[in-house]
Amino acid sequence: MLPTSEGLLFNIEDLNDARTMHGIRRVSTRRGWVGEKSDFFSGLLGGEAKLTLEFPHCYGGYMSLPNWRIGRALGIPIHVHASWFVVFFFVTWSLAVGYLPETLPDLSVPRYWGMGGVAAILLFLSVLLHELGHSYVALRYHIPIRQITLFIFGGVAHMEKEPPSPRAEFLIAMAGPLVSLILGAACLGGALAVEYVFAQPGFQGLVILASLLGMVNVQLGLFNLIPGFPLDGGRVLRAGLWAWNRDFNRATSQAALAGLGFGVGLGLIGAVLMVEAWSGALGESTATNGGWLIFIGAFLFSAALSSRRQAAQRTSLTSVTVRQVMVHRVVTLPPDMSVQDAVDQYFVVHGFGGFPICSEGHVLGVLTVQDVQALPTELWPWRLVREVMRPTSPAFCIHPDWSIMQAMELMAQGEWDRLVVLENEEIVGLITRSAIARFLQLHKA
Repeated sequence: MLPTSEGLLFNIEDLNDARTMHGIRRVSTRRGWVGEKSDFFSGLLGGEAKLTLEFPHCYGGYMSLPNWRIGRALGIPIHVHASWFVVFFFVTWSLAVGYLPETLPDLSVPRYWGMGGVAAILLFLSVLLHELGHSYVALRYHIPIRQITLFIFGGVAHMEKEPPSPRAEFLIAMAGPLVSLILGAACLGGALAVEYVFAQPGFQGLVILASLLGMVNVQLGLFNLIPGFPLDGGRVLRAGLWAWNRDFNRATSQAALAGLGFGVGLGLIGAVLMVEAWSGALGESTATNGGWLIFIGAFLFSAALSSRRQAAQRTSLTSVTVRQVMVHRVVTLPPDMSVQDAVDQYFVVHGFGGFPICSEGHVLGVLTVQDVQALPTELWPWRLVREVMRPTSPAFCIHPDWSIMQAMELMAQGEWDRLVVLENEEIVGLITRSAIARFLQLHKA
């Protein structure tokens, strides 16, 4: 699965934080944007609602429980979510007390548990390789991967932006299942080869383990090809719809609708299996399988519903222009002012989190609270604004008739929390994170 955790998240900026510099000469602001593009628009529309400018697949969703970094692969941090330990214990237990004693009788209980633990680790290693398949192709399309997280439902690659084209979406989505199917075929082929070449009881455990890994990887690959977003198959469906109607948000909404249907279907199948097991028509182990299907169906339904809502939000944002949201009162700083004067005469007086630096009508850079905070207090009277400001690029300026969705993308790409609005080469306003957040909070359903 791939989430585009996926998404640009918005933390509402507390502009009054800049006032804390008065008297104590230090700034206490919330750093929700510098170096954290994936958390750029968190908290938008209340709570942890997301504006996904990337995959909200199980390619990167928000997880509230803690997770721990265990290593890196392809330069990508690998994390283990707290829920992973629950499913690790469950898989180990089910193998140790059920599957392994049935297929390999007359072994000791500690050996069953040891083999179950090894098998569970190898199964999750397969999930990691599945996610690395997604990530490798995504990196080829210059899509940053913030991290890969192993959790209760498998794994998720947190992608920081959406694919640039339907072709990229299709290839990234197919890479994971393809890796799983290749692993499955290799494990099953290896099991057959070992059983044929080494037809001895001592190799039976290796054959059973390889067969188990092969079957699980094949099932993983096939299950993820179910055409319900945000599963990989749903992303393939979205790629096709996107190529067909040329509308990314509409394609996401339609693919998510299929995800809702499959989520309901899995839940109903799970419920039927549980009822049949309780009535005695099926084995008791079927009830556990039914419970998992209900659990997975509920997860798929919830993720698809969230993706559909996010697509609707993005569609609404494309119809809102920068002119409707921008701050018309623009206060600029001269580049040759000292940082001390900038603090006393601008940051403290106006309470803004940052100011554009202008000279003779040209935007030279931007000075934010974070930039001031990074400079030792004793140097404030001696350093000029132009020496500590961050120089701008063309991406720092935007036209007032562009959509706020485009503004948010520019902010994410340049790691800015504000953009200068230019019309006829004149500054007519500012568009800021906080202004967009306030607008969306006022207009949310």
